[in-house]
Amino acid sequence: MLKKRLLVPEGKVRLGIVGCGRISARHFEAIERHAADLELAAVCDSSAEVAEAHGRQHGVPSFTCLEGMLREAQLHAVVLCTPSGLHSAQAIKAAAAGVHVITEKPMATRWHDGLAMVRACDDAGVNLFVVKQNRCNATLQLLRRAVRQKRFGRIFMVNINVFWSRPQEYYDSADWRGTWEFDGGALMNQASHYVDLVDWLIGPVESVQAYVGTQARNIQVEDSAVVSVRWRSGALGSVNATMLTYARNLEGSITIIGETGTVRIGGVAVNEIQHWEFADPLPEDQEVRQANYATSSVYGYGHAAYYDNVVATLRGRAQPDTDGREGLRSLEILIASYLSARDGKRVALPLEY
Repeated sequence: MLKKRLLVPEGKVRLGIVGCGRISARHFEAIERHAADLELAAVCDSSAEVAEAHGRQHGVPSFTCLEGMLREAQLHAVVLCTPSGLHSAQAIKAAAAGVHVITEKPMATRWHDGLAMVRACDDAGVNLFVVKQNRCNATLQLLRRAVRQKRFGRIFMVNINVFWSRPQEYYDSADWRGTWEFDGGALMNQASHYVDLVDWLIGPVESVQAYVGTQARNIQVEDSAVVSVRWRSGALGSVNATMLTYARNLEGSITIIGETGTVRIGGVAVNEIQHWEFADPLPEDQEVRQANYATSSVYGYGHAAYYDNVVATLRGRAQPDTDGREGLRSLEILIASYLSARDGKRVALPLEY
């Protein structure tokens, strides 16, 4: 039986950010946006210089090890912005300390690590939030509503593209980048949020067949991948990802073709509804014109909206939109894809019964 979840019904929720790299900026901003409910209480980074700089900037204590921060900072939750391969061990330590966990994508780089995170948080009675900020995009919210309303009728084909650019300098900027243990490749890292759309929008996957390649970058992992997908509904589709696009990020898109509807959401990060057509128009289709937004960042602007649910959950007013089990759904597809590519065969889901 699951333990009753620990809540923070009164006062500000004290957060500690672990890992002060590029994605942490989105979390610092989101915490500031929720200043009435959230308080940045500490920062942690393996680099003493980086940790101290962020501590000074935000006026909070800085640490170079998670254990010290958990012991001294009196936290309600930690935010894991560290290399993906570290998430599992760090989440388990936080859970053992009775601290809620908010982790960036992917939640782990190995299937058993993801399962261990969920079990540890369950046993400790803390929440495990897996950040899926793209789900908060107005464009994708409209698309999910249309799918749930069954406006497409039977869905025949789904195509997801992630055509971005990551030069060799990006991978050389840190020893962990481009490694199997800590990072993952084009699918696991950069396309993780798009793989999430496979299940979240369309439904359970029956099987995948994948090919991956390291075509141009000097890294352990793939810089390009294609995954053919068959859903249990009978729909067919693919996820195509490359970090070799010349000369900049080009496209993050999803196209759905059904018997009574066709939609394409594109732009650099699914931020533009480029085609929206259904057999039976509805008045709410007018919202499509207002949903598009400009962005120069592949991260989008969903982190602040994601924290709305974090606050509501920790106050006891809601359930997590993307908890650990929800995070496992996309991790399962990722791991199945890598197994398929490694072994040269179709892999059926679920991975375990």
